[in-house]
Amino acid sequence: MYSGWIILPLTCAFIGWFPIWIGIRLLFHPVKAWNLLGIRIQGILPAKQKQFAESLGKLAATELFSFGEIAEKLTDPANFSRILPMVDEHIDHFLRIKLAEQMPMISMFIGDKTIAELKKVFTAELETLFPVIMKNYIGGLEKELNLEKLIREKIEGIPIVNIEKIFNVNLLNKIRNLSYLAACFGFLVGLLLAFFGFLG
Repeated sequence: MYSGWIILPLTCAFIGWFPIWIGIRLLFHPVKAWNLLGIRIQGILPAKQKQFAESLGKLAATELFSFGEIAEKLTDPANFSRILPMVDEHIDHFLRIKLAEQMPMISMFIGDKTIAELKKVFTAELETLFPVIMKNYIGGLEKELNLEKLIREKIEGIPIVNIEKIFNVNLLNKIRNLSYLAACFGFLVGLLLAFFGFLG
């Protein structure tokens, strides 16, 4: 009779804990499908990895990543202004050093004033040309790069064991605490049932 005080609470604790534990296991295992009496058994993620990859590929390509936004940011005049000092330095180096090395005769007739004017002309032309070049480059990249396919293939290629490791690092403790809580709740329910059963 007194064994009911132990068996029933422990049974209810197990009933509270086991579904959570088996649910986590079934997320990842078995990795490879196997048949049990004609029933196909496989972990949820291994079985649905291809579908997840397709969905995430579409989501990333349409909602999270936009070639148009990238082109807009790259061609923003403020971005060209940031690289302007570097452009100015390279033009100055070209006119003073490289031009003198390659074409000494011409460089003899180019003084500081001419260099300053040429830098001004080159910079203005680059400022006009830079957005056009970047837009054309991003447009070509968008045509060549199938982002949805690339992301899908990457996700499909991730081993399930790696996904499970990430899950364990980030969520396992919380899930484990939840399973312990369910076990404690089941144990208390079992005690109540045993108590009322004892009274009956």
